[in-house]
Amino acid sequence: MNKLAIKTDESYKSWLKELKQSFLQAQLKAATRVNSTLLEFYWQLGSDIVEKQEASHWGEGFLAQLSEDLTREFPEIKGFSKRNLELIRHWVIFWSGPAIAKQPVSQITQIPWGHNIVIARKSHSHEEALFYIRQTLQHGWSRNVLIHHMESGLYQRDGKAITNFEQTLPPVQSDLAQQSLKDPYMFDFLSLTTNHNERELEKGLVQHMTRFLLELGAGFAYVGRQVPLVVGEKDFYLDLLFYHLKLRCYVVIELKTAEFTPEHAGKLNFYLTAVDRQVKSPEDNPSIGLLLCKQKDGLIAEYALSDMQKPIGISEYQLTQALPDELKSSLPSVEEIEAELGKDLGDGEMR
Repeated sequence: MNKLAIKTDESYKSWLKELKQSFLQAQLKAATRVNSTLLEFYWQLGSDIVEKQEASHWGEGFLAQLSEDLTREFPEIKGFSKRNLELIRHWVIFWSGPAIAKQPVSQITQIPWGHNIVIARKSHSHEEALFYIRQTLQHGWSRNVLIHHMESGLYQRDGKAITNFEQTLPPVQSDLAQQSLKDPYMFDFLSLTTNHNERELEKGLVQHMTRFLLELGAGFAYVGRQVPLVVGEKDFYLDLLFYHLKLRCYVVIELKTAEFTPEHAGKLNFYLTAVDRQVKSPEDNPSIGLLLCKQKDGLIAEYALSDMQKPIGISEYQLTQALPDELKSSLPSVEEIEAELGKDLGDGEMR
């Protein structure tokens, strides 16, 4: 059926009239509940579109005609483009299903429409979508932050670190601590050689602290790098020290650019004892350790943590944009670039 036939179809005209009235009512409520009211309307609109496309004979021209009619009636509204109507339909279809239909409606209307589009288009299951909805609501993510976490596969990594938290922490803190760690961590904002050392990794993370904190997740506050501790007559240095605002504890992060070995966990256990005795206040919870290594054998990691008394997590990290050594060696350093720029500027002043 072409657009003209759809436009003169009595059932279409009757439904369009109801739709216009429904939207006018939604506009009145929007003064106090802009986002949720609009999304509730979108949900009903999308459900109607799906139902009527299945039951009617309106064909491919249906959404184009609907967009044209609604835009003519409400020219100031940008949400009635054919593309947005297609997104609304996809959104409703994604969430369709008797077991899931009621729960998401109450949650998805609490986050902006742009977030909803991203989640529905990039999620592979309802469970994954609900995870990102809850995280957005909990942490107040912007759409760009949401996209970053989805593209880095946070759902697949969240809470996946190998830990001994169940054996070393109270249940409530154990659960929260487990959820606070990932495996692997994605440090794709670093441009390091494939044979980088621990100091290069540490320096790069500190130089990109904003991105590092974003990858660590909500609650981490940076305390320091190479934090000194004196035990007996020897000096020791923590790679990175953070404080977790929700866990109310210090988090010691040790970096290993090689494969995990049990000795790494023993050293981190020692550091945690020192932090608890020298740095932690009585109001703080027991400190937690996070060992970030280039790779690990899961079974070896589990064995290494099984009898440790301090709470420790072990995760891998990935550098998805690591530069090959031969490429990095051919690139000019910052100093060389500055020197060349200074030379050019000098030449320009002389001319």
